[in-house]
Amino acid sequence: MIKITNHQIQILKDRGILLAWVAGLLLLLTLIWILTQPVQANTLMRAVNSSLVNNDDSRRLGSFIPAKKGRAGLLGYWFSMYNSTDRMFVFGVFQNGILIPLGAIVSADNKAYEIIPLSAHAVQIFDEISESILQVYIGRIEETAVSLQSGENK
Repeated sequence: MIKITNHQIQILKDRGILLAWVAGLLLLLTLIWILTQPVQANTLMRAVNSSLVNNDDSRRLGSFIPAKKGRAGLLGYWFSMYNSTDRMFVFGVFQNGILIPLGAIVSADNKAYEIIPLSAHAVQIFDEISESILQVYIGRIEETAVSLQSGENK
């Protein structure tokens, strides 16, 4: 027969409370992240459009395209583009410990044909990003574009 002392019970209670506290925080953060997605996307869209204006680029983002539910994809946001069937995927790449915001222009046939830097610092560092890393991202973006488009057609 196993004897459990009051000290052991107290240790189990303390660990249970700590575990429940951490789980509650994770649940709260997840809910905040999910419920603020439209606000985050709108803020990002304004920032990207401002960056495009500053770079004398005539393209503009139109509206946020929500990702397909229940499927993990790349970390980033999809946007439609004004006066075009193209879409833009806004994402970040780490280069030398710095997050570099980039946008991939994806055509209607789900091919990423241009990657553009979205900040002044990104413009300076963009040439240092290896082509192989960009090709990996392009492949993943094109895969995600196909699944996003098939989700839109349903």
